Order: sequence, then structure tokens, then C-alpha cells
Amino acid sequence: MNSQQMNLDVIANNLANVNTTGFKKSKIEFQDLLYQTSRPAGADQGAGNKLPTGLQIGHGSKAVATAKIFTQGDLTNTGEQMDVAIQGPGFFQVLLPNGTLGYTRDGAFKTREDGTVVTSDGFPVQGGFQPIPAGSETVSISQNGAVATKSGTTTTSNFQIQLARFANPAGLTSMGGNIYVESESSGTAELGNPGENGFGTVQQNFLEMSNVKVVEEMVNLIVAQRAYEVNSKAVQAADEMMQQSNNLRR
Repeated sequence: MNSQQMNLDVIANNLANVNTTGFKKSKIEFQDLLYQTSRPAGADQGAGNKLPTGLQIGHGSKAVATAKIFTQGDLTNTGEQMDVAIQGPGFFQVLLPNGTLGYTRDGAFKTREDGTVVTSDGFPVQGGFQPIPAGSETVSISQNGAVATKSGTTTTSNFQIQLARFANPAGLTSMGGNIYVESESSGTAELGNPGENGFGTVQQNFLEMSNVKVVEEMVNLIVAQRAYEVNSKAVQAADEMMQQSNNLRR
């Protein structure tokens, strides 16, 4: 029952973030618990006879991992020139207040008064992003990450942005706020240009939406609820059986 409650919590978090930009759904993984072995398989019964099967009673299940699933979310056209989506593998690199680097798929960027490109929480975007010069009328970002800012017909700035990727993105630690940080399991970040060496491309004027599928999560929710209910019925049935045994009279 505890395992199914944790399963329900994961599903509820997925559903709560169905409209969160760049959100990646989680899945919970289970293992069975220790078994009580009364008769081991292959035990000698005498006269050369051996048990073909044993007698083991399991003791339930436990949750062992919650893994992020980094499948591509749908891209939606926002028309905002500072909105950038990643199509394929990769993360944007941001500088966190404590001086460490974070990684995000949320490309809803803004500019500060000094032109610095930041996230919605005000974290400066790294990976080659340079301040947008004052007076720039347009910002053009190609699929390979080349950025050009213009004022009229005059180019005011050119720079190249890069993406980060990890050997094991499922090992990243979620910090909330659409931010991940690297861990011992994820490995260190590898930087590269969009569209090269297996990195995804960037799409200007688009945002990547959550990869949560509401119908799938609703089905999982019903399954988890029914599993919890059936487990509670099993506990209740076992309690009633013990009660009957305790009430036996000679």
C-alpha cells in the first residue's frame, strides 16, 4: 500500500505539471521484497528425489527509483523572439545564485536592463549567450545556435550559443523551478553547438511543452488507485481470517 501511495504521488506530480514548460515526466520503479523460504527448490527428499519447486512467500514491494523520462515534448509557437525550444537532446546552461551551474529545457528567456539574457527566475543564461545590445530591434537565432541582433539594417552583435548534454540525463537531480543540476550519476556536462555531433537544434519563437500525456497518466492513476484498494482488501481479509482463528472454541 505504501508503494502504491508513492506511485500515486508521482502520477499526481506529473499531472500537476502538464502545462509546465520543458517539464519531463517521472516514472516510479519497484522491486519485490525478501521472500520467506520454507522449502527450497531442489531440496533432497530422499531416495534421490528432489523438489521440483520450492515454497516461498513474498513480503510485498518497495519503490527503488523515480526516473525522469526525457522524451521530446510538443513545440508550441509563441511568436516571442526570446522564446527558444530545443528539438532533440540538450539543455540550456544557467548560472544559479549559489554560483553553481544548472540546466533547463525551459527556453522562456527574458532580457534584463543591461541586456543580459535570463530565465523567468532571473538566472543568467550561460553557454555562449551574450548581452543583447541596447537598441536592438530584432534578435535572430538559427537552428544551429547562431545569434544575430539588428537595429534597422545594421548588425549590432553576433555570437554562438551552445547546449549541454549528459551521458545519463536520468541521473540529473531536479531542483524545482525547471532546473536540474548534475550528480555523480549523470556525469559532467558536455558542451556543443546545436545540430552538431548529436546535439539537438534550437527553434526560435517556440517553447517545448511538458511531455506528460494526460490520458496515460489518468490510466496510471486508476491502476494505482485500484491496486491500493485491492491491497487494503487483502489486509482486511487477512485480519478477518486471524480474527476467526482467535475466536475458535473447543
